[in-house]
Amino acid sequence: MDQENKSGYKKTKIGWIPEGWKIRELRNIANIVAGGTPSRKKKEYWNGSIPWLTTSLVSFNRINETEEFISEVGLSNSSAKLFKKGTLIMAMYGQGKTRGRVGILEIDAATNQACAGIVVNKKSIDKYYLFHNLCFRYNEIREIGHGGNQKNLNAELIRNIPIPIPVLFEQKKIVQILNTWDNGIEITQKLITAKEQQKKALMQQLLVGKKRFPEFENYEWREYKYNELLLEVRRAVSFKDNERYHLISVRRRSAGLFQRESMYGRQIKTKDLRIAKAGDFIISKMQIVHGASGLVTEKFDGMKISGSYIALVVKNQNLLAIEFLDWLSKMPYFYHQTFISSYGVHIEKMTFDFKTFLKLKIYVPSNIEEQQKIASVLQTADKEIGLLKKKLTKLQQQKKGLMQVLLTGKIRVKIDEDKTKNPGF
Repeated sequence: MDQENKSGYKKTKIGWIPEGWKIRELRNIANIVAGGTPSRKKKEYWNGSIPWLTTSLVSFNRINETEEFISEVGLSNSSAKLFKKGTLIMAMYGQGKTRGRVGILEIDAATNQACAGIVVNKKSIDKYYLFHNLCFRYNEIREIGHGGNQKNLNAELIRNIPIPIPVLFEQKKIVQILNTWDNGIEITQKLITAKEQQKKALMQQLLVGKKRFPEFENYEWREYKYNELLLEVRRAVSFKDNERYHLISVRRRSAGLFQRESMYGRQIKTKDLRIAKAGDFIISKMQIVHGASGLVTEKFDGMKISGSYIALVVKNQNLLAIEFLDWLSKMPYFYHQTFISSYGVHIEKMTFDFKTFLKLKIYVPSNIEEQQKIASVLQTADKEIGLLKKKLTKLQQQKKGLMQVLLTGKIRVKIDEDKTKNPGF
């Protein structure tokens, strides 16, 4: 049931909220101050002991470190302000989706002029409640900065933001619930980072023979030219007007394949398509310098690739495991090989010379089982990261749902009756 049909709710300029909640503009509960930047021409203003924050580090987070530092003399001779731990920071402008993002300082820090410091000045306001509220209203706040010729926020616009305010005890209960999810999200993010670093280290060691499995230590690694191991395949497509064709592409930076579109035969003007099979290794001739290559998995078996792709299969299954090649293709060495095999005057317009590439060399374990085990270990590490990312997404979705009901009062937290009185402002 909507609040409009429930007793105990009232309509305000930001929507329906509980009767006992108040609406106050941010100016009435906090001081809003913009930061500043010391002159870059004065060396003595920089590399001091005072953390100096830019909007790139403001991302709905708790901020406990910065990339740059200024000196005491730089602070005193500029418009930069030193904000205390617990100050909320809002990005007023910046690249992409930066505008409107919020963070909260866990250290004392100065900021540049693109940041606004929000210092709560009322004992009846929990700063973390305000932090969660502003994070939740990110898209709404971004729209505030759409007026005029420039899509930026400024201190005055921020001061005018209306805030729904429950009693302090309810604020703290809301914060307690949301912080529980934040802690789970933070722990999961740290686990993902650790697992990704671990996988990177494994790749750097296993794929070049620095680290060996004991059972394979007596087997050497051998050098081959790519043309000794790989063969291009071109499987022609028989077109029918009323048949649907699923087209796949490969992402840059070794990010895997994806289905880009599905079209009927009559809709395809340039009928230069080929059939991709599971186990193919495909290379984008136009994007390989950006890491656009990857293994066709069962999910994409039978789908189609355009003529701008090269499909490769292994000549001899006893010499090369295609899964090993797939992992090797994510390494800087492979990126370098594809780059020197390409030509063009601009990185975005380079074309792959397949014949040149085939003459280059690859270094692989002579025992095919070692190749397979290396690929299996890395695939297991990748799956673990994938599961953690799914968990992270679920936690983030759960928190978003909680914010939607708790910060609007759609669902109320239980508080004692003697703590329901909202003090004056």
